[in-house]
Amino acid sequence: MTESPSGTAVAARNRRTLTLADLIFFGIILIQPIAPVPLFGVAQKLSNGYFTLIILVAMFAMTITAVSYGRMAALFPSAGSAYTYVGKGINPHLGFLAGWAMFLDYLLLPLINTVWIAAAMHNVYTPNIPFVIWAATVAGIITLLNLRGIRSSARQNKVLLFGMFIVIGFFIVLALKFLFNTQGWGGVFSSQPFYDPSTFNAHRILGATSFAALTYIGFDGVTTLTEDVENPKRNILLATVFVCVFTGLFGGLEVYLGQRVWPDWQSFTSLETAFMDVCGRVGGPWLFNGMGAVLILAAFGSGLAGGLGAAKLLFGMGRDNVLPRKFFGYVKPGTSTPTYNIILIGLLSFGGAELLNYFGSAYQQAGELLNFGAFLSFMGVNIAAFWQFGVLKAAGNKRRIVVDIILPLTGFIFCAVIWWNLNPLAKTAGGIWFVIGVIYLAITTKGFRARPAIIDFSES
Repeated sequence: MTESPSGTAVAARNRRTLTLADLIFFGIILIQPIAPVPLFGVAQKLSNGYFTLIILVAMFAMTITAVSYGRMAALFPSAGSAYTYVGKGINPHLGFLAGWAMFLDYLLLPLINTVWIAAAMHNVYTPNIPFVIWAATVAGIITLLNLRGIRSSARQNKVLLFGMFIVIGFFIVLALKFLFNTQGWGGVFSSQPFYDPSTFNAHRILGATSFAALTYIGFDGVTTLTEDVENPKRNILLATVFVCVFTGLFGGLEVYLGQRVWPDWQSFTSLETAFMDVCGRVGGPWLFNGMGAVLILAAFGSGLAGGLGAAKLLFGMGRDNVLPRKFFGYVKPGTSTPTYNIILIGLLSFGGAELLNYFGSAYQQAGELLNFGAFLSFMGVNIAAFWQFGVLKAAGNKRRIVVDIILPLTGFIFCAVIWWNLNPLAKTAGGIWFVIGVIYLAITTKGFRARPAIIDFSES
């Protein structure tokens, strides 16, 4: 069969089959409708009982950043996200550092899910089995499944998403019934989750917002579908913004009802599983265990996919000599399984879980460390959008003060404030990671004179 000179362009057009609704659904699957639920107890403690407020503050910063992501995706429609947008939009060396920050998040994703499952099993179901045993068990199972090549299917993800909406739907109905029956309309509608002069502390609010922002991690995954989307200049931007707003408002409703049902956060038996206690108060043991099952399955699926994604990213970096090829570029003969990398990720998940648990709440520490890399990337994308549209006037467009200058700079400032208010451990560990990246970049580019190595995020 012969191919016309325009065959490539025709094929590219034919691939653009995803609608705006498809993108939004994909984004909701990535973030998950129960995203703020595992954070509930820790966020309540950090904010002194203002999780609803801080999740909405974080939504403001994330929505502006989503606009920058959407505009940069239309300008540079390729995989890589912040790595691509900063590298092509500003400077390849800065792009490498944005990618290095993203790389930290890939390594931490299986860790944070290991931590949550281990904490839930130890604190709620089997208190006699130490956290370290559960951390080793969870990391070991995820590692073995990835070594055997077991993957979650799109159908399984849809079933899990359906289950999440069912469980959270029951919670919303039962929580409203509980509040109305015990307190009337005053229990349903209250300003206390947003402001109470006797407990409000602006410094704690800012610090806690950096943890609450974990709710939105993953929204930028929508931009990886740019090449397959109908009208990407419009739909990528709309989808990223809608996903952030939906997550903030729907998640805000969940935590608002949680705060009203159980306002005394200091009485939770376990901060990591606090929302399960809330479910138990309004729905009894069946809703308590139903929410627990959904949370554990979601964390396990995320850890499984995150572990494989991190291992494949390490393989791509090994294959391209960004990392030592003999180890990181190895695949099991006759397969495409990056065996060494999968085992390494499993060991990091277990070791990291036990190390962070030594410093207090392992889940809080892992979440804030993940946000260290994420918000560096977010700041980079906002500045890249400002540079391309506000300074260079990308694609010859007429400069618009609000959209091209004020909006991305506002997004940068908000993300910088959230990043600055991460806890000292996260900033120290993340700072060491970033310095290692700068040193590596300086050595491999001969003092930043040569172009940096390419990190192929499409591998993950």
